[in-house]
Amino acid sequence: MLRNTLRAESGVPFLSSEQRADPLFINSIARAMQVLAAFHDADRPLSLSDIAERAGVDRSGAQRIVHTLRSLGYIQRDAEDRGFLPGIRIMDHTLDYLRLNPLIQRATPVLLELRRNVQERVDLSLFDGQRVVYAARMQSKRESFYATLVGHSVPTFSSSGGWAIMARLSDEEAMDIIENSDRSPFTPRTLTDPGEIIEEVRRTRARGYSLAVEQILLGEVAIGVAITNPQGRPLGAIHVAGSLSEWTPEEFSTRMAPLALEAARAINHY
Repeated sequence: MLRNTLRAESGVPFLSSEQRADPLFINSIARAMQVLAAFHDADRPLSLSDIAERAGVDRSGAQRIVHTLRSLGYIQRDAEDRGFLPGIRIMDHTLDYLRLNPLIQRATPVLLELRRNVQERVDLSLFDGQRVVYAARMQSKRESFYATLVGHSVPTFSSSGGWAIMARLSDEEAMDIIENSDRSPFTPRTLTDPGEIIEEVRRTRARGYSLAVEQILLGEVAIGVAITNPQGRPLGAIHVAGSLSEWTPEEFSTRMAPLALEAARAINHY
């Protein structure tokens, strides 16, 4: 039902038994992608041993893959020679994805207009099973560096966009995501009980948008509205986020939800 090729919410791929048995599947390419994925969530340059452990490959294999990727520009040594980092050639593929993705193409002008209207942070996330991945981030004056980065992901079970996405799925599909997620809380208010989360998903389904208060960040209120394909299946979501120092949740949803819903309709019917 849902793709099972990511390790938890990190985005690190692992090889299923079906993939290993597929005669067209090239295991060496998969291992190279696992090595590149070893940098997900790293907060420093990685040693060869770090890469091997994170990628789930032996040290000898990691050494050969790192050498190959380094010679091609996809991995580089840290400037202070403390270990390895992703190389600049990775950016070429990021650009290709962003410029050729049809959803991002049609969503961008709508999101720019939404950002002008709401004067708060506006994000576009893409649905990837147990996580949602930010593909566009239009910031407010309050944002940190980390919060501005395209490619950052948050769990589907606890994010405003994730609730909006799950509201477009059946309860069975949504519960599958919830129960298979690492439901470690981000804040004291993060919902982690599957029953409470599915009730929030149902409330979202009934009103057409989610309202998440301090689920990912303390002091943040956010609404989410799903983006769907012509069959109504969720592809991603619009997030609009503000500060509880400036808004009550009720005021925020009253002001922002109609604008976000209008933007989602414009993207869905582009």
